[in-house]
Amino acid sequence: MRDRLACEFFLIRYVPDPVRNEFVNIGVLLREAGHDDGAVVRFTRDWSRVRCMDPDADIALLESLEGEIAERVQRSSVDPKPVLQMLGDSLSNSLQITDARGSLAESLPAEMEQLMRMYVEPMREKTTRKRSGRAAIVAMMRGEFERAGVWQLMRKRIDAAMYTRLGDPLKIDCGYRPNGVIRMFQAVSLEGDLEAAKVLAFSSDALRAGVERVEKATLELTAIVESLRSIEDEGVERYRFGVETMEQSAIRVLTVSDLGRVAETAKRELRV
Repeated sequence: MRDRLACEFFLIRYVPDPVRNEFVNIGVLLREAGHDDGAVVRFTRDWSRVRCMDPDADIALLESLEGEIAERVQRSSVDPKPVLQMLGDSLSNSLQITDARGSLAESLPAEMEQLMRMYVEPMREKTTRKRSGRAAIVAMMRGEFERAGVWQLMRKRIDAAMYTRLGDPLKIDCGYRPNGVIRMFQAVSLEGDLEAAKVLAFSSDALRAGVERVEKATLELTAIVESLRSIEDEGVERYRFGVETMEQSAIRVLTVSDLGRVAETAKRELRV
């Protein structure tokens, strides 16, 4: 029988009111005991408990912190607590980390899944509510990139304003840069919101010009949409209109069934 890994983990908590000291576990930081590098960080994908405790919580900001924490921990010393403390201070102490706890694991990925179920998303399996529309596409996209081991290496919620002009509210879900090409991916639900397809198409030329100007690179912009077979008959024409609108703006349109191949390409290009 294979020897188990001695690991240590920290729970990351959202504390909307430090005075009341009520909290929700939102993530886990896990690493092999005695190793300064190789720490992995994962945040919840279901923010319903956070919203229940704090309806005004900035979910987009909390989501973006996952990658920032992972990057900073990789560059920091043995103890990750100063990293979380610094970020917590910038968020009015609403982000906290527990003391290290020990565990024995078959592997880091398997242990992360177990810890997430135990401490962060214990009610997830009992939830019957089904994600739909853009939220479902985003979840599938992230899931495939995570399985390929590249999610933490990618940029998330990329501000279009960096490349277009100040005030542009568009954010691109994720992207990465292999060599002289920047690949960006945006979840677009043609079942629920055709306006999102039109906005992406409208923005694409300015995005490409900005990426070329700022990054000195070519932009490949990909929209991830539902499969046509999941669309009701009355929505087929709208679906086709959305696809054609984006393709006319040189946006590559793929469906969720293509995500496995896309993730494998990212894995190869990022040399994971």
